[in-house]
Amino acid sequence: MTQRVRNARHTRTTPTTRTPGSTRNLRRATAAATVLLIGATAACGAEPGDTARQRPAAQNVSQRPAPSSAGGGTADARGFTLVASGDVLPHSSIIRQANTDAGGDGYDFAPMLAGAKPVVDTADLAICHMETVYGADGDYSGYPSFKSPPQVARALKATGYDSCSTASNHTLDAGSAGVRRTLDALDKAGVKHAGSARSAAEDKSPAWLRAGGAKVAQLAYTYGTNGIPLPKGKPWTVDLIDRAKIVADARAARGAGADVVVVSLHWGSEWQDEPDRQQLRLGRQLTGSRTGGRPDIDLILGTHAHVPQAYEKVNGTWVIYGMGDQIAGSMINHEGAHDPRGNQGSIGRFTFAPPAKDGARWQVRKAEFIPMWFDTDPGRVVNLNRALDRGAEVGGIRDRIRRIVLSRGAGKAGLVMGK
Repeated sequence: MTQRVRNARHTRTTPTTRTPGSTRNLRRATAAATVLLIGATAACGAEPGDTARQRPAAQNVSQRPAPSSAGGGTADARGFTLVASGDVLPHSSIIRQANTDAGGDGYDFAPMLAGAKPVVDTADLAICHMETVYGADGDYSGYPSFKSPPQVARALKATGYDSCSTASNHTLDAGSAGVRRTLDALDKAGVKHAGSARSAAEDKSPAWLRAGGAKVAQLAYTYGTNGIPLPKGKPWTVDLIDRAKIVADARAARGAGADVVVVSLHWGSEWQDEPDRQQLRLGRQLTGSRTGGRPDIDLILGTHAHVPQAYEKVNGTWVIYGMGDQIAGSMINHEGAHDPRGNQGSIGRFTFAPPAKDGARWQVRKAEFIPMWFDTDPGRVVNLNRALDRGAEVGGIRDRIRRIVLSRGAGKAGLVMGK
């Protein structure tokens, strides 16, 4: 792969991550004072002269639809499939590729995501991770302060995504204005979001989603913000990882009628294939939290490490420690070496079945992973199980991802490789 984007280390942050078949159904607090730091480093990639210029269309503000008043547990017997993917991290080379794909007039990120669309768009519910915030009036950049063109949001919607986590170590790269632009653009595109907010009231609500017969709540948190302080007077701008807060928010969502609670975590140690000690501990704590014998959290989706990490069933709940990057430029690791793992990832796909009685847990009846790769030469997402005719390189990448994903016994717990 041609090297396009050089990664560099940030300084350490201090504590202050359908099955194809059924048609798509209805589409889709305050940060704690004591923050559990997940992950020791906070790098996301650099490139000399990492800035692109182009004037975007104006973005309109729209409101997130209010949740329904239905209570937890449902008589609707329809199950659903949920897919989730890793970091969308537009380095400057990605921004330039999107401009090229738009014919030099604006930005079009949909072609680079087209390889994921058959998996994403056929699911009942699809969740992404939007790691960066959006710029305005042509002020777009990659590392170290990411400001992406807002056209990314439109491409995510076109690919089939219903919601994105927006809590990351780069959420405050452009201050509260960047958060506002990002959420405005996602609203305009029709993509819901969790993890950052424009107001205290917005922060109190998860992303409310419908899938099959279930009411789904998505929550999202990050280990930190690269040392950037929360905006003065706006501590709710981004949700930071704190075990007690996450559990309280999950219980509140359940009390508000959530059948399924999904938690997105930006956590872990970059460039480390294995989940770190803090990921393992927090994963056990969160999946072990119960109310009335029912788990408070039904699925954990991890991002941040830039490399694929394991899936594991912990206390009966699936945890993806790290899905890797879905979109990113060619990566340089902390040792200063080109590291192709930074363009490898997976999509998780979980088929949920309704409970036998009201108030019981929705069960994951089938758990799958799909190995994915971002080919930086053409700038395209590749489903590796559908590209094995491209030769031994593709097969080797697929096999490596499979080995990492299954490294903590997920196969014995029922996880299989999907297509």
